[in-house]
Parts: sequence; structure tokens; C-alpha cells
Amino acid sequence: MDALVKVDLKGNNLECDCKLKWLVEWMHTTNAMVDQILCSGPPLFQGKLINDLVPGSFDCITAEFASYQPLMFESISVESFTFGMDTFVVFAQPFTGMCSFLEWDHVETVFRTYDSIQSTSTVVCKPMVIDNQLFIFVAQLFGGSHIYKRDISANKFIKIQDIDILKIRKPNDIETFLIDGESFFVIADSSKAGSTTVYKWNGYGFYSHQSLHLWYRDTDVEYLEISGKPHLILASSSQRPVIYQWSKSLKQFDRRTDIPEMEDVYAVKHFKVKSDLFICLTRFIGDSKVMRWDGAMFKEVQTMPSRGSMVFQPVSIGNWQYAILGSDYSLTQIYQWDLKRGQFVHFQDLNIQAPRAFTVVSIDNREFLLASSFRGKTQIYEHIMIDLSNN
Repeated sequence: MDALVKVDLKGNNLECDCKLKWLVEWMHTTNAMVDQILCSGPPLFQGKLINDLVPGSFDCITAEFASYQPLMFESISVESFTFGMDTFVVFAQPFTGMCSFLEWDHVETVFRTYDSIQSTSTVVCKPMVIDNQLFIFVAQLFGGSHIYKRDISANKFIKIQDIDILKIRKPNDIETFLIDGESFFVIADSSKAGSTTVYKWNGYGFYSHQSLHLWYRDTDVEYLEISGKPHLILASSSQRPVIYQWSKSLKQFDRRTDIPEMEDVYAVKHFKVKSDLFICLTRFIGDSKVMRWDGAMFKEVQTMPSRGSMVFQPVSIGNWQYAILGSDYSLTQIYQWDLKRGQFVHFQDLNIQAPRAFTVVSIDNREFLLASSFRGKTQIYEHIMIDLSNN
């Protein structure tokens, strides 16, 4: 093509999409004369001169979650964390009653077994690092819940504390957070007799700081900041999601309001797009929803048809914002945030049996999505970039 002096492409039906990006790039580097040609499509460029386009006119980079490594166990929760400059992942395995820890093998480029904590009926294994000390909060359905600490000298986990069995009867979720430099965790309790409770680190152990309410059978708790102030949102099987705001003077959470017309919400997760705050609300029966904070209340942005969903989780990878809607009865759907529309669009389907949680791990300039499965193999996917102009 370096020998071309004049190019006549008149009469051709040219779709100015990613498959034609190479021609636009060539036109900007050649001395050959190229006749004025109109694009016949797509709608964005229809009727425009291909001579006026530049390579930057094309958005040809997309992504895909590709299956990378199946794990031969079922799990109900998954958390990633960094400790001692290394990245780890911990899964709660309900049937073996175990917290399983994995680490990244930089040589074999796979996730491998690191350690484990043996319990009985584990539902959540939640890590938290305080002053270079690693704590694991292990929530169990039977036999009480416990707190473990990583003993670096002995290179193992040791149990340091039991969690009040009178308040925590049937734990369903744990969240960790910092307020004014102080470390807290909160356990959502889903039993009639239990109480969702906030615990605080006092330098030696964790003690009960505040019981939020009784009898409401909370299924999920989410910590987030609204207008720069700490908040909790509790999802419950017996009432609409309740928003609590942190009181600086009382140093505890006060009930602020609930989210109207949102009964039967199983879980709440939040994400941000630029300065806007959104939440994903999961419903097992009915439609799951995306809502946006308008300064006074969360207002509905989008409805996602869902059946048998126990997780609707936003995840961000680089500049990409996704939301993953799991289902016990159909394929798991991944949605991608469309900035122009201001909502999610369908992106990809994944085949995961009874998904319960997702987490993203960034390591060695690679991005992985780890998906827990309650009734099948836990799955690891890699987020890979694809240049459509090279296809």
C-alpha cells in the first residue's frame, strides 16, 4: 500500500465501524490521494465523510470475563484483602465449616491454598487489618461466632475471642469500617431473638458498642458514606431497608429513615459513578433495583427483572463499572454502566450455580473476578481486554 498514489473507493457501501478503523489510520499516514467517501453506517457516522474521521473516533476496546480457574469446593462468601504486602482471598465453605485462604502463585500464575480455619457451620469469613494485625471474624450458624488473629511468629490463626451468643444467634453478614480512625465491625443477625450489633476495637479486643434493633431478622448490612457522613443500611425480611446515620456527639448510629416501597430486599450494596452515589438492592422474589441518592432520598433509576436472586453486586475494574445479578434458577447476568444513558446495559452471561458473592482481585497487572457458588464449583474469571479493530 506504500506504493499507492490515488485511491478511488466510490460506490462502496462502507460501514465506518471498528473493522474499518485500520483504513482511517492508514489515511492519516499516507500521502496518497483518497476520494471523499460517505459512511453508510453505523448511525453515529452515517452520512459523514470517512476522510473527516480520526482513529480516536472509534471506541473499539471492550472486555470479557473469561473462565480462568475453577475451585473444587462450594462457598457462600468471598473476600479479598492485603496483608504484609501480599494479596489473599478467603472463602466461607458452609458444608465443610471452613474458612479457606488462597494466595496468588506468581510463578504458576494460579491461586493456591494458603491456610484455613476449621469451624462448624461457617457463613461469613470477614478479614480486617488493624495496626498491621490481621483479624478474621468467623460467623457461624451453630456453635457461636468467633474472632481469630494471625500469629505471625507461629504462622497460624489463633482464636482470641468469642462473639456474644446471646446477641448474635443467626449471623448473615459482616461489614467492617473505620470512623474517625477507630475500627468497627457490624454483624447482621437474621434470627427473631438476635440483634444486629456494632462492635468496636479498644486496642485489646472487640466489645459490643451498639445494638441497632431487635426482632427484625436482618439479612444484610452495608456501610457507606452519604454526603461525607457514615451511614449503615440494614436489609430485613420483615421491613423496608433502614438507613442509620452516625451521630458524632453520641458516637453511635441513629435511625434516619427507611427506603419507601422496597419490601423484601435481601441485600444492599453501593457504588459511585464520579460524584453520584448509587445502591443495588437484591430481591429474591420480584425485581431488583438500582437507586441513586438525590440529596434527600434514594430514588429508583433502573429495574432489573430477577428471580431467585440473592446477590446483586456492583464491582469496579479500572474505569469499568459493572453490576452482577446472580440467580439460583438462571444464568448470572453481568451489566456494564453506560455513562451516556446513566444506567446499566447487559454485558455478559456467566454460568455459575447458586452464586452468593463476588470480589475483584488486582495482581501482576491482571484483574480477576472470584465468584462463590453455593451448589457447585467456585469460579475464577479473568477480566481481559479485547481490541475489536483487530478482529
